[in-house]
Amino acid sequence: MFDVSDSLAWSFTPSLSIPIFNREGLKAGLESATIAEKITVSEYEGAVQTAFREVADQLAARKTYQEQLAAQEALVRATRETYDLSLARYENGVDDFLTVLDSQRALFAAEQGGITIRQAWLSNLINLYKVLGGGQI
Repeated sequence: MFDVSDSLAWSFTPSLSIPIFNREGLKAGLESATIAEKITVSEYEGAVQTAFREVADQLAARKTYQEQLAAQEALVRATRETYDLSLARYENGVDDFLTVLDSQRALFAAEQGGITIRQAWLSNLINLYKVLGGGQI
């Protein structure tokens, strides 16, 4: 059967816990928490400094790649003019075909250099996007 006195009985006993005798333990806990806070702040500052350095590096590289790309495009234009002139000279009988081939080789090398620099520039843009926090999943 069901005993009513067991199910409805409860006791109220006030509990008082005063840390009078645990002063050293509390002091050690406070020191530990203070040190943990300083470590966390230091790690955060380090992460922020690393982020700023990475962004600055990528921005500097971006500017350098843009300058290199502009210079390489000027080189491609100049070697294309050289190729066109050597081809015209060959067609008019002034130069031999070896000159045309040599200027064509120089044009292809300049164009290939432009492609390589453009690839590095695009890679830099991707890295810059990443270090600015883009692409986080």
